[in-house]
Amino acid sequence: MSRILQLDLRLANQIAAGEVVERPASVVKELVENALDAGSTRIDIDVEQGGVRLIRVRDNGEGIAPDDLPLALARHATSKIHDLEDLEAVATLGFRGEALASIASVSRLVLTSSPDGSGVGLAVRSEGRDMEAVVEAAAHPQGTTVEVRDLFFNTPARRKFLKSDQTEFSHLEETVKRLALAHPEVGFTLTHNGRQVHGLRAAQEEAEWRRRLTSLCGASFMEHAVPLQIESGGLQLRGWIGLPTFSRSQADLQYFYVNGRMVRDRVVIHAVRQAYADVLFHGRHPAYVLFFELDPGAVDVNVHPTKHEVRFREQRSVHDFLFRSLHRVIAELKPKDQAPAATSAPDSLAPGLREQGALSLPNARAADSGWAAAFAPGLAAAADNTAAAASRAVGFAGSAFTGTGAGNDPAAFAPAFEFQRPVPGLPVEERPGAAPPLGFALGQLHGIYILAQSAEGLIVVDMHAAHERITYERLKNSVDAGTLAAQPLLVPLSLAVSTREADLAEGEQEFFRGLGFELERMGPETLLVRAVPVLLGQARAEALVRDVLADLAVHGSTRRIEETRNELLATMACHGSVRAGRQLSLTEMNALLRDMEATERSGQCNHGRPTWARLTLKDLDRLFLRGR
Repeated sequence: MSRILQLDLRLANQIAAGEVVERPASVVKELVENALDAGSTRIDIDVEQGGVRLIRVRDNGEGIAPDDLPLALARHATSKIHDLEDLEAVATLGFRGEALASIASVSRLVLTSSPDGSGVGLAVRSEGRDMEAVVEAAAHPQGTTVEVRDLFFNTPARRKFLKSDQTEFSHLEETVKRLALAHPEVGFTLTHNGRQVHGLRAAQEEAEWRRRLTSLCGASFMEHAVPLQIESGGLQLRGWIGLPTFSRSQADLQYFYVNGRMVRDRVVIHAVRQAYADVLFHGRHPAYVLFFELDPGAVDVNVHPTKHEVRFREQRSVHDFLFRSLHRVIAELKPKDQAPAATSAPDSLAPGLREQGALSLPNARAADSGWAAAFAPGLAAAADNTAAAASRAVGFAGSAFTGTGAGNDPAAFAPAFEFQRPVPGLPVEERPGAAPPLGFALGQLHGIYILAQSAEGLIVVDMHAAHERITYERLKNSVDAGTLAAQPLLVPLSLAVSTREADLAEGEQEFFRGLGFELERMGPETLLVRAVPVLLGQARAEALVRDVLADLAVHGSTRRIEETRNELLATMACHGSVRAGRQLSLTEMNALLRDMEATERSGQCNHGRPTWARLTLKDLDRLFLRGR
């Protein structure tokens, strides 16, 4: 075997750089975090060739004392950690004491700083090969400038793995965006090859903060996001979550911060995904910008060299808090809160109108472009059929409609045929004589869609999808009103598990009993299932127990039983809902609209498809070129 040798300092730093410095974006992250820790109110970032040729970060923070400047590039040197107690409750972004030394080992680095406003400072230079710091006098305003040139010039094996300049810059820009979202009180500028890409002013007021969010996340996100601020038991969650109708094909608009630090934590991701599970279309991802605050001593941020991951001391409590908070906000969204996401018009419309975005749909992916083509010719037919529909008292068995419509008298629905001029100063739902959020029914279209007139324009409802959601929520509420009854097994089911899983099951007896399971440990690696939930039966008992144990081990919480139960209820709701082609009376249509307004998550069916869309009067005017 080879003998054990002490690595020289340069090689040790280059190995450390492999953990900290992955690409130019990694350098920017470390330097900007140091600038934020220094109390900066303005940070300027200038890069060339995607950051490979040059990265310059200048701040107006407190600067570095002259005596400390030579230590700034030394490994394991930091001003933020002094003893073990500091490490157990880290409140700063950069603290490991390796970043500058690692960056200096793979680049040509110059750090210039001044701790006061005298204009006189010091500069320390370091070349990657020798790692010898050279200190000299330099003119500099209060603050610090770090200039990194020729990244990986002395490690060609690392440099060849870098992508194109544009790709590297896109990663770098995303890093700056994440930091700028977390620190609205700090002004940021980002320049690439002499062209300013971002110029973000410090936000002192709510309106300025919203402008920054719009600039970084897009106007569409802000138009279809709802704010939240929830606090409980020392945990605080605030920020914005996108409406379920504003879903994405990729998880590219998800920003979650723990005590101001951007993280990608599996407990957090699982909790957010579970909160949206009942309302998202298959394969879609929610959008959000969320800030989670808790005691720094309750979270370990030192579990990964780049500090992208954290570990919560009470991860089950954190998971439950995040899930309950988001689940409740999403459930309480009503039709009046869910402005359907603006999207381009279907291809069946004229190109000129399509470019104007004349059509507004809850979910662009789920929308069927075919209905737009049938919409225009169907309007006239719908108007002719209204009187006939009103005269038909078509009741159907098993109807879940319990809306408080005006009864069977067609005259009671007169407001549906005359647009109500709104009363200034009052919300729509409080104006005398005004239509409710989803308006009043006009008639059916092809036995599939309900057409309704609201104060804003025309509402189109997929009656099967809407009724499916209403039935589904009622079934869930009925089951939740009681407890999950357990069904004893005539022949207990024996499961072979790992020792860790057996220990977990033994320690969570009450938890499993609440889910309707009765487990007994029969050996070091054997569990006996004596009872299962009545609603689910024995068919999937073994798989469910294993999945629940896996969730508890990884996330500290589980919703497997509830999800499996909901799958069964969703199937029941689908089969028990009104089908396409069924002719409904105006009374039934209006009852359905009122039930939608009172039902949680009524904007999407059980499969995540949208249940309704809105065409405002302005949209209709565009379609027919009115006012031109």
